[in-house]
Amino acid sequence: MKFPGFAYNFYERKLQRSLDPERIPHHIGVMVDGNRRWAKLAGAPTRDGHQAGADKIHEFLGWCEELGVEVVTLYMLSTDNMSRSPEEIEQLLDIIANTLDRLGEGNRVRVQPVGALELLPDNLSDKLCSLATQTKEIDGLHVNVAVGYGGRREIVDAVKELLLASAAEGQSVEDVATGLTDQQISSFLYTRGQPDPDLVIRTSGEQRLSGFLMWQSAYSEFYFCEALWPDFRRVDFLRALRDYGRRQRRFGG
Repeated sequence: MKFPGFAYNFYERKLQRSLDPERIPHHIGVMVDGNRRWAKLAGAPTRDGHQAGADKIHEFLGWCEELGVEVVTLYMLSTDNMSRSPEEIEQLLDIIANTLDRLGEGNRVRVQPVGALELLPDNLSDKLCSLATQTKEIDGLHVNVAVGYGGRREIVDAVKELLLASAAEGQSVEDVATGLTDQQISSFLYTRGQPDPDLVIRTSGEQRLSGFLMWQSAYSEFYFCEALWPDFRRVDFLRALRDYGRRQRRFGG
């Protein structure tokens, strides 16, 4: 549904007024999907679609800050996506690097890398680590940048780290297995210490997780939007928040 000028602005304001401030998600995961299709439909190079998607990220984070969201996890590059053509991956990594530089401007957001940094080129992994250090004391929106991320790999990495830490403490495998809890595994995830996502949004009309926050999203609410990510509007975001606010969360019940 599209609205011209004044009607669109009126509808957007009405949507925002309908939101209950007490029902705004604390943590939102976003699958920024549809950049390639956007470029194809526009008759533009794939790089233009990825750049349009990167520009939308900054706009989206502004909306989150305005509405009081505390944590955002951006699914920017999966381990599966890294098998695309070398030319596209090189362009995408360059755009991600530029996006990180922009995130570091203004000291507004706290950035944390989420993923297997050893899979990334050294310059990008170094940039992620440097930005995390630079912004760690910022008391603002917390932005998890999921680059080189895979949900199964995260769980495997968490279990490996747990076993190595337990072995360093002199525990046997049998002792670890006997006392193992889901809270222990959570404490070794990439997002350790953070609240699980309340809401996961995926654009482009696809209705699957694609490995995104598989452990953390066990009790998340999901919202699937037909808009391709570069076309995702503030009104689409407000609709997602309105839908979330109307749901009765049962946490598995």
